[in-house]
Amino acid sequence: MLNPNIGKLIQNSENRYRLVIDIAHTAREISGKAEENGEIMVEKPVSVAIDKLASEI
Repeated sequence: MLNPNIGKLIQNSENRYRLVIDIAHTAREISGKAEENGEIMVEKPVSVAIDKLASEI
């Protein structure tokens, strides 16, 4: 997903702070799994995390 609407992401979160924490947590999980598997990530983990959270809406 290209540039998900931040308003939709915030609606599914308690507040902006919680959204940032959720994105950071998800990005760390994605980065950790890629490192464990020896994968080289082309896209930044934060971008992947935002897309993942947006697709769950």
